Amino acid sequence: MLISEQEILELKKFVFELNAIEKSVVIVEGKRDSNALRKLGFTGKVLEFHKFAGMVDFADSVAKYERLIILFDRDRKGRTLTGKTIQLLQRRTKVDLSFKRKLRIITKGKIMFVEQLVSYESYLV
Repeated sequence: MLISEQEILELKKFVFELNAIEKSVVIVEGKRDSNALRKLGFTGKVLEFHKFAGMVDFADSVAKYERLIILFDRDRKGRTLTGKTIQLLQRRTKVDLSFKRKLRIITKGKIMFVEQLVSYESYLV
């Protein structure tokens, strides 16, 4: 995969902005996704959807956070989870999709799955 200087700079800024947000939690689908974020330098709270006993348990558990930063994958399953999360939580807490959009723009659509971010690790650390 060809990675430009611009992508690296924007991804560093992305991680910096993500780390700067307080009273929030990043939600990903699984362990490989959270590991990829950690390898890029993310130090905040990450919750993995698969650790919850379904959508209702997930919604009840995360509603206590002021802001949910959703970083589900860009495949069908990820889009479905994003839609259900918005539907269940939009009136209970702030659901933030801006970082998901930024990631797509930064990587020019090359990254479909959050776990693929490990391919940038050697450029950022």
